[in-house]
Amino acid sequence: MRPTLTHLALHVPDLEPCVSFYSRFCGMRVIHERAGKGSRIVWMAEPGKEHQFIFVIMPGGADRQLAADDYSHFGFALENREQVDAIAELARQEGCLIWAPRDEPYPVGYYCGVRDPAGNYVEFSYGQPLGPGSEAMPIP
Repeated sequence: MRPTLTHLALHVPDLEPCVSFYSRFCGMRVIHERAGKGSRIVWMAEPGKEHQFIFVIMPGGADRQLAADDYSHFGFALENREQVDAIAELARQEGCLIWAPRDEPYPVGYYCGVRDPAGNYVEFSYGQPLGPGSEAMPIP
C-alpha cells in the first residue's frame, strides 16, 4: 500500500478573504463549490494540478494565532528570487508579511513568509529541492 496525498482541508473564520488570498498570492483557482452543512465549501487548485492536489476551504474555523517561533506553514515554490521579492512586497503592502525575504543554506533557499486571512503561514521559496530549479540540486 502506498497512499498519495491528495488534499488539505482548512476550516477558516471567513471563507471569501481566504479564497481571494489563495487566488491572488498563490495563483490557485476555484475548481469546485458545494453546499455543506449550511455553508459553502470551496475546492481550490493550481492550474494543471486539479487532479493531483487541492485545498478544501470551509467556513467555521477559528483564527490561528501562531507563536512568533512557530514555523508551521504551507510551502509554494516560485521560479526565481524576483518572484519571492514581488510576493513579499505585495504582502508588505497588504500588512501580512511575516518573514521578509531571506537566504538560508541549502536545502532551504530564498524565501519569505505571509500570513493568510485565517492565520496560517504560507512560505514562498526559490531554490529548495522541490519545485522550479530543483532538477539541478541533489536531494540530501
